[in-house]
Amino acid sequence: MITGAQLRMARSALKLGVRDLAALAKVSPATITRIEGDNPANLSTLAAIRTALEAAGVEFIPENGGGAGVRMRKG
Repeated sequence: MITGAQLRMARSALKLGVRDLAALAKVSPATITRIEGDNPANLSTLAAIRTALEAAGVEFIPENGGGAGVRMRKG
């Protein structure tokens, strides 16, 4: 799943505030802040956040020896 660092990077790339992402993912702003601090979250919550970010144009890069990350999708 996504890490707190990936979530912060994705929000930054999209120029989204915590409240903006919370509204897109239909979760509370406190939930976004908690996950960004690397605190535990339900898998369904993480999936909702990931889906919202991917729909906005972010791709998540898995850990592949160079560290997990994010990038903007082409097009």
